[in-house]
Amino acid sequence: MEEVENKKIGEVRSFPEGFLWGASTASFQVEGGISNNDWAEAARQGKAPLCGRACDHYSRFESDFDIAKDLGHNAHRFSIEWSRIEPEEGKFDEKEIEHYRAVLRALKARGLTPFVTLWHFTQPMWFSERGGFLHAGAAQVFARYCSFVVDRLGSEAEFWMTINEPQVFAGDGYLKGKFPPFARNLISYLRVLSALMKAHVAAYRAIKATNSNVQVGIATHNIDFDPAENVLARYLAGFLDWFWNHRFLLKTKGCHDFIGLNHYFHHPIGKRAAKDAPRSDMGWEIHPESLYRLSVGLVRYNVPIYITESGLADSKDVHRASYITGYVGAVHRAITDGADVRGYLHWSLLDNYEWAEGFWPRFGLVAIDYATLTRTVRASARVFETIARANAL
Repeated sequence: MEEVENKKIGEVRSFPEGFLWGASTASFQVEGGISNNDWAEAARQGKAPLCGRACDHYSRFESDFDIAKDLGHNAHRFSIEWSRIEPEEGKFDEKEIEHYRAVLRALKARGLTPFVTLWHFTQPMWFSERGGFLHAGAAQVFARYCSFVVDRLGSEAEFWMTINEPQVFAGDGYLKGKFPPFARNLISYLRVLSALMKAHVAAYRAIKATNSNVQVGIATHNIDFDPAENVLARYLAGFLDWFWNHRFLLKTKGCHDFIGLNHYFHHPIGKRAAKDAPRSDMGWEIHPESLYRLSVGLVRYNVPIYITESGLADSKDVHRASYITGYVGAVHRAITDGADVRGYLHWSLLDNYEWAEGFWPRFGLVAIDYATLTRTVRASARVFETIARANAL
């Protein structure tokens, strides 16, 4: 990787004191046993892969967090499953609140700072059947749910994210037809993006009114649009950068105590990617410079930045170690150049259900045998451990 190749012999790149190192998961992708949301219903209708017991993380979270601690992590991002908390509209399940309280306390007992995502793509059936975020009053309904959770659990965690990747949810659900509700309609796509902006603002304000001590942000999925050296390519890349990477943040400005940056894609505009560029099992180009550029691009918002997802599908664990070293190096360079990046959370701690792709992509630092649910730490996870324990590259 470029970052590795340019590293001087003997040079140690240290990260700021208190920098957070860890990995991320999402409820539906790892917990198992969730049947009351739109993705589970899509699977029953044959429109999406069956998730079933997934990794059974719902029952095994403590032993999974033991693995994270053993790997030198000091932070962990996970999501709360809305359909567990509010299985029927306005009816909240206190037993599930206590489950997630146990999750949060298990993290803290192991020295792992929790990052909690309140909504990571899946919708309770009652909410989905009413039209999801396109129905009247959706923003207030979502804010009520967020406020309820933070009222019950806000003392257990400092960092809360309202929405995961609104751009991906809108694009894959309402334009590409890959996610529920499997629509292909430009107007619906634009409407749902606007609705998600309103939902985030309403949730941010409701959470702050409930508990002013917590930090509230969002996980934005940003793409590096890399133009050729011509006017048209630069113009198109600039428009895409504004529309995809910044429009949501600008429309909700003032309602972010921090920004969670998720990143996977380098997208050349008007030129080809390097022929010899390494790629993940899903064909995604490995390009650390992209994470550098996107991190620096968020400086304008003047809030802390946390890398809340960055990873690759790599079943043979061939590229992951160099990926980690390269992308962590890119973060260090961004910090040196003024980006207030305070943590790096790899996607993912565990192999998991990768939405429309099912279980074949292997993103985990920890491999899962889905027949036995045996966990096996990959060699690349130990490379990440060395970095995390040293707080340096």
